[in-house]
Amino acid sequence: MSRNAVAIVSSLLFAALAALLVLTPVPYVAWRPGQTVDVLGNTDSGPVIEISGGLPTYPSEGRLLMTTVSATRVESTISLPEALYVHMATGSDAIPREIYYPPGKTIEQVRAEATLQMDNSRTLAIVAALRAEGVPVSEVPSVGAVSLTGPAAEKLLPGDIIRQVDNQPVENIDELANLIAGRSVGDTLTFAILRDGQQRNETVTTKPNTTNPRLPDLGVRWAIGYQYSPTITFGIDAAVTGPSAGLVFALGIYDRITEGDLLGGRVVAATGSIDADGRVGPIGGIREKITGAERGGAEIFLVPERNCQDIGDLRTELTLIKVATFKDAVAALQLINEGNTAEVPTCG
Repeated sequence: MSRNAVAIVSSLLFAALAALLVLTPVPYVAWRPGQTVDVLGNTDSGPVIEISGGLPTYPSEGRLLMTTVSATRVESTISLPEALYVHMATGSDAIPREIYYPPGKTIEQVRAEATLQMDNSRTLAIVAALRAEGVPVSEVPSVGAVSLTGPAAEKLLPGDIIRQVDNQPVENIDELANLIAGRSVGDTLTFAILRDGQQRNETVTTKPNTTNPRLPDLGVRWAIGYQYSPTITFGIDAAVTGPSAGLVFALGIYDRITEGDLLGGRVVAATGSIDADGRVGPIGGIREKITGAERGGAEIFLVPERNCQDIGDLRTELTLIKVATFKDAVAALQLINEGNTAEVPTCG
C-alpha cells in the first residue's frame, strides 16, 4: 500500500473514530449554571410571591435571587467530548446519569417527583416564614404520596388535607391511620378533603394490603399538612422543579411580611431546602448555582452549612455565608445591615 493510500485510510479511520466519539452517548448528565429569578420581583404573569388574606405586607428593597441548575433533559444524552468540556468548564460539571435520573423510572415519574419536591418546598417555606414571624400555623393530616396503581389514584392528590373520613373528623395522622385500619378490605370510604382552598368529597374502595392481604390498603402515604390564614402563591415557571428553593422562598415571604429592609438594598442569592422548623438542608449543584448567582449580579450568597465543603477551589467574588437554619440566614443579613460583617459566619 502506498504512502498516499495509508494516509487516506488513516484519515478515514480518524474521521470515523471522531464521529463515533461525537455521536456515541455517555452515561453522564451535564450540569451548568441556570437562570436566576428575583423572588421579590415580577414575571410576565405577575408577582413571583403573592400574599393576600389579611396579612400586612411591606415593600422590599434589593433583589433576592433564586438560583437554578441547567441539567441535560431526561430524554436527552451527551457525548464524551461534551462531558469532558463541561467537566473542565468553570462552575459546571458532568455527573453520572444514574445519580440524577435513577434507573427504572419513567420520564413522567421523574418529572412528577421533581414537581412534587418543588410543591413541598413551597409549603415548607411558607410555614417556616410564618412561624418565624409568629403567624399561627396548624398541623393537620394530609396526603403525602399516592400510588399510581392504587385505589386512590386520581382521587386523592399529594397535598390534599384530610378533614373527615365517613363523617368522622380526624385531627392527626394517628387518628387517620387507626380509623382506616379499623375498616375491612373492600370497604368504601368517603374522604372530606381540602384541595386548593376548596372543600370536596372523594370515595375510595380499599384493596388487600400487599404484605398482609387481610388488611385494607389505599395506596396512600400520609403526611403532616399545614393550615394557615394567609393565601400565598408563587408565579414560577413550571419547568423549575426540585426542593432547593425552600430557603430563598422563605426569605422572600419573610421580607414581605416584616417591616424593615432585610436585604439592605443589596442583591442576595440563596439556596437550600428547608423544613417546617426552619432547618436548612444541603442541595446539589452548589458550584453551578454560585457561578449563576455571580453572573446574575449577586453580592452575597447564602449557602447551606453542609454544602460549604462542596465548593472546593471555585473562584468567586461573592461573600459566601453559611447557614444551618432560617434564623441563621435572617441574623446574618441583619448583621451585615448593621455593619457587623466580622460576626457573620462564612464558608472557608
